[in-house]
Amino acid sequence: MAKRRRVLITGITGQDGYYLAEFLINKGYIVYGLVRRTSNNPLIKFEPNFSLRREIKIIYGNLRDLNTIRNALQESRPDEIYNLAGQSDVGISFLCPEETMEVNYYGVGRLVNEAMRLNPKIRIYQASTSEMFGQAKPRQNETTPFNPVSPYAEAKLKAHEDFVVGYRERHGLFICSGILFNHESPKRGEHFVTRKITISLVKIKLGLQDCLELGNLDAKRDWGFAGDYVKAMWLMLQQKKPEDLVIATGEAHSVREFVEAAAAVLGMRIRWRGKGTKEVGVDARGRVLVRVNPKFYRPSDPYYLCGDARRARKLLGWQPKVGFKDLVKMMIEADYTRLEKEK
Repeated sequence: MAKRRRVLITGITGQDGYYLAEFLINKGYIVYGLVRRTSNNPLIKFEPNFSLRREIKIIYGNLRDLNTIRNALQESRPDEIYNLAGQSDVGISFLCPEETMEVNYYGVGRLVNEAMRLNPKIRIYQASTSEMFGQAKPRQNETTPFNPVSPYAEAKLKAHEDFVVGYRERHGLFICSGILFNHESPKRGEHFVTRKITISLVKIKLGLQDCLELGNLDAKRDWGFAGDYVKAMWLMLQQKKPEDLVIATGEAHSVREFVEAAAAVLGMRIRWRGKGTKEVGVDARGRVLVRVNPKFYRPSDPYYLCGDARRARKLLGWQPKVGFKDLVKMMIEADYTRLEKEK
């Protein structure tokens, strides 16, 4: 009988951690998850899938604390590490730039250095981000110059350059970055704009909320399904050589389009009136359902992120299965089912 591979997932409490853990357990891996003491209970997200929930072995630790990282690695003895942990809110990174750098850069260094010391043959996946491209012209791919415009993107880029590219070239470490464009799901954190849209529109439909307030309606993002993207993460660590890859759908939609698609699932048609910060979205009766609020604008924001994942498709044989409209429908239906029960 083949030996079961062991994996350590940092950030297992997040959306990607959920889908990746589920995927790897179904592949026969022994899954360990590194969890901060202040994180939400990671087991809750696996309900009602209790069989998978029981198989996750939780280790408490923090990327700020070298001793807990060392203990986690010694306990899990992983063949593969997926570093999904970090301060992932771009907007918050402007308010907490030092914390963002501490976790998203120095934390990566602690993890990579300790993992390499304990097992030089370890394979490590680093969660990088399309935000590193910043204002670069779409479509962005592996040869597009990086141009970060937020503390979040700057920290991610520095970790990518120093601990991924740098350690791969200097030490021969098998480590690679997945440069993932926006990926969403019903498990997405409620502070992200996509979940804010789906939750708010469902509440408006159910009579629990009057209006949705958003920032830049014209910002365009390449939105895919997180469940598709975790397979790409795994495939990257199964290759003969480590390579950094863009993972994306190649199709971009504005925040405005996301609102329209989400409303349509609920049988609501949004019409737009006004311009700029005075723009509103109204229903057939003229009732204002969406407003622009300048406080939700970022100090600096990539206007148009759209990925070119042809390299990943060729090398990994990967391609997304869930399209934009199906993704929005999935998220709306999940939030509607939950909120209708709570009403």
